[in-house]
Amino acid sequence: MARPEKVRLGEILVQQKLLSEEQLTQALADQKRTGRKLGRVFVENGFVTEEQISGALARQLNIPYINLKFYNISDALVRLLPETAARRFRAVVLEERQGGLLVGVSDPTDLFAYDEIARLLRRNVELAVVNETEVLHTIDRIYRRTGEITDFAKEVEADIGDAFVDFGAMTANPGLEEAPVVKLLQSVFDDATQVRASDIHIEPQEGRLQIRFRIDGVLHLQTEADIKIATPLALRLKLMADLDISEKRLPQDGRFAMKVKNQRIDVRISTMPTQFGESVVMRLLNQAGNTLRLESIGMPRKMLERFRAIVQRPNGLVLVTGPTGSGKTTTLYSALAELNSVEKKLITVEDPVEYRLQGINQVQVNDKIELSFARVLRSALRQDPDIVLVGEMRDQETAQIGLRAAMTGHLVLSTLHTNDAASTPLRLMDMGVPRYMVGGSLQAVLAQRLVRVICESCSTTYQPTPPEQTWLRAELGTFVEQARFFHGKGCSHCNGTGFRGRTGVYELLEMTRAVTDAANHPDPAHFLKVAHEEMGGETLRRHGVALAVQGRTTVGEAMRISNQMDD
Repeated sequence: MARPEKVRLGEILVQQKLLSEEQLTQALADQKRTGRKLGRVFVENGFVTEEQISGALARQLNIPYINLKFYNISDALVRLLPETAARRFRAVVLEERQGGLLVGVSDPTDLFAYDEIARLLRRNVELAVVNETEVLHTIDRIYRRTGEITDFAKEVEADIGDAFVDFGAMTANPGLEEAPVVKLLQSVFDDATQVRASDIHIEPQEGRLQIRFRIDGVLHLQTEADIKIATPLALRLKLMADLDISEKRLPQDGRFAMKVKNQRIDVRISTMPTQFGESVVMRLLNQAGNTLRLESIGMPRKMLERFRAIVQRPNGLVLVTGPTGSGKTTTLYSALAELNSVEKKLITVEDPVEYRLQGINQVQVNDKIELSFARVLRSALRQDPDIVLVGEMRDQETAQIGLRAAMTGHLVLSTLHTNDAASTPLRLMDMGVPRYMVGGSLQAVLAQRLVRVICESCSTTYQPTPPEQTWLRAELGTFVEQARFFHGKGCSHCNGTGFRGRTGVYELLEMTRAVTDAANHPDPAHFLKVAHEEMGGETLRRHGVALAVQGRTTVGEAMRISNQMDD
């Protein structure tokens, strides 16, 4: 392929009628004022999309445009180009061709980049156009730090030897960032952020230390190292979280904040003594991530409209239920983010505070000093709030205070551990809350679970297994013969799992007059019958089946939700 010619992006977009002369003039002025790349100015001003720019360049230069989202990339080929060059030139090696390599670049008009890439690869280079955002995602995913983490673990092991490591001295050392333990931890956090891990597990086993990441709800082994580095890692993390480093016999909880790739990450840490040393689990909360929004959590449109109307009411109790790790906190915070305004006072009572929202008064309970949910909630109600979020209805006292607050002009949001929406009012009564309070204060119950989403880059149709077909016939009847079902084959985008990301599965029980009357009926079976009639079949199981039919998730994931309901 001949060396590309320099062309003017703005002129190309105007020529192809994707941009007006006025928009080009404005963008050039913005570029001169801010120093940003012209293409980025076009996109950020909303004049064109990245796909339109890439397509226009491909047509002008007569080279292919490749959507990396649907391209199965070879890690080995990508790594032919050093990471620094890949990031600098926004380039990835895509495939090996007779006599050269096909390289995807976001700016094929950059002649210097072309020359440098050809020099580094020492091969003939053919260019394709790719989106800058997708290039950066690919680079983050491919140039993972697995090997680096293992190397740092060995360095820590060699650094330790058999001598005692004085971590207090390391803290005071101005060259701390060079310490092998710190470099190891930095690499672990960088890699966990790149693969969207929600948790990091550092677990001492007999003769070895294993580090695992939880990605989309499933644990994956990251690396294994010598057991000797377990104690230094635990000590360093305790120092970062301001925990007692001399206490190794009791569990401890704490948190600290750090920056990873210019993103603020809040880390919740829990230590626990085990047979072979202290196990450390860290929950990663990206405070600089996407803004929490109700429309982004996967709730069906009609249900979302009803739920929004319910949380806009001036008083009453709204409960979100489900097991641990089902996304309840995310749903509640998404609702809070919409309700948050200067005109309203919002107070949260949590254990622990997970997301930090501006304009909201957040209180963390502390059982060590008898600062319980009930005690904080009583005090919070004297602060003249409009909306109160209670992290969890753990006991009768907390539930009764919350319901009383809901009866006296406050909107109360909280969570409860129940299997489904219909059984939740009965659970409150089992906790000792009077029937009249449940019927008079409870506005709605939202039950939810999380299912993994099929990777769109490797999604393909498949024939469900005989057990899956039996289950589908029971749910869908004869419609199952017409439906097509999908799964992920596994590719470089999803690390071979076939899944990428998760979405919510929901059911909503609104306490209408009929349901409220049934709550005051002494027969639980009568209440459940009325509640299920009110929900009209819009259950967790039905939503899971719908996602499978839509090709968003697999039949196996929908069955898993169903099995959780039956437990």
